[in-house]
Amino acid sequence: MDEVVIRTTRREELVDVTQHIESAVVRSGVRNGVAVVTVPHTTAGVTLNEGADPSVGRDLLSALARLVPAAGPWEHREGNSDAHMKATLVGSSVAVPVRDGRVSLGTWQAVFFCEFDGPRQRRLAVTVLAS
Repeated sequence: MDEVVIRTTRREELVDVTQHIESAVVRSGVRNGVAVVTVPHTTAGVTLNEGADPSVGRDLLSALARLVPAAGPWEHREGNSDAHMKATLVGSSVAVPVRDGRVSLGTWQAVFFCEFDGPRQRRLAVTVLAS
C-alpha cells in the first residue's frame, strides 16, 4: 500500500491525483489488476471524472454546493456538516483498472481527491492488487 500526502489550499477543491496513482502502480510491479484508492477522512472523498476541462470540476463543486448547502439545516453543528454530507455523496474510494502495468482510464478521465473541509493536510491510500 502506498500513502500519498495531499495538501489542500481551499475549503473545497478537487486535486488531480492521477499521477500519484500511476506512480503507485509502477512501484507495485503489478501488470494487471486493480488499484483501490481510498480516502481515510470523513470530510473528503475521491472520484473519477473529466480531467481535461477544469470547468467540469468547478461545476461539480457548484452542484454539490446547491445540493448540500453549508447553512444546513444540520443537527450536528461542528461547522463542517455539509462536508460530511458531500463526502458521503462522492464516496471514499474508487477502483481503477490496471492493464500492462499502467492505470487504464478513459481518454478524458482523471482521479480527483475531493476536499470539502480544507485547507488541510490529507492522506490518500493506494492499494494495488494483482488479478
